[in-house]
Amino acid sequence: MKQWIGISEFVAVAEQQSFTKAAKQLGISVAQVSRNIAELEASLAIKLLYRSTRSVSLTEEGLLYLQHCRHLVASLDEANRTLANLKVTPRGQIKLTAPVFYGETRIAPLLHDFMLRYPDTELDLQLSNNKLDLVQGGYDLAIRLGTLESSSLIARKLASRTQYVVASPAYLAQHGTPTSLTALAQHQCLTGTVANWRFMQQGKIVQFKPQGRIVCNSGVALRDAALKGLGLVQLPDYYVSDNLQQGELVAVLSELRQPDEGIWAIYPQNRHLSAKVRVLVDYLASKLS
Repeated sequence: MKQWIGISEFVAVAEQQSFTKAAKQLGISVAQVSRNIAELEASLAIKLLYRSTRSVSLTEEGLLYLQHCRHLVASLDEANRTLANLKVTPRGQIKLTAPVFYGETRIAPLLHDFMLRYPDTELDLQLSNNKLDLVQGGYDLAIRLGTLESSSLIARKLASRTQYVVASPAYLAQHGTPTSLTALAQHQCLTGTVANWRFMQQGKIVQFKPQGRIVCNSGVALRDAALKGLGLVQLPDYYVSDNLQQGELVAVLSELRQPDEGIWAIYPQNRHLSAKVRVLVDYLASKLS
């Protein structure tokens, strides 16, 4: 790289016809400009500039050299701009994983909007309720819900989710509304993959083991069972918010509701966070929050 020393300074001085103006343009000192050009002239064994206290002019050799160096500096500037654009403009494939229902209803639509905004991006989205290995699978990031396990992964919170215990108005009219965990134990509870429901009681998280006729690993199916009056279910807001607004489901035990949980973007800490991933995470955070 030593042969590049002084070239940018030489072009700047030749175009500005001033060491002072060239130094200001390049953001360095006048002394450094002069020193680097002197080193360039020494390496070429040719005088490129005539200097005086009031003016700067090119030698014949300097004029010829300038014609070539302008192209070099312009190409270097273009290369730097290209790299700078890569830092801010997402492009290339983004591989990520997300839970099935949340990925289908919340993440995928946002990813499609993101791709419309950035047409040079490609998407590989794997929806799975299993916690896939990001490093082994070559994933750029994953969307995770709830409490995170301890790991070496970097996590950024995108939003929060609220857990509701809900039932249909018909079920509550027939069986009554539980007002305590003791009363809840007397009700039909629709159970999913989580063995225990969590509540906040007297400032502490408490566990409740639900019992009922239905066990299912699908939140959509459990919501349908609740809508049809088969029991109470604890589900996150993105399953039941529309049903609550429309009065199809009613929230109970709200005073015992556990604190909101996080919705996270996680990625390996040994992987450089490229522009495409960084901008996508910012985009998801802005939309989901």
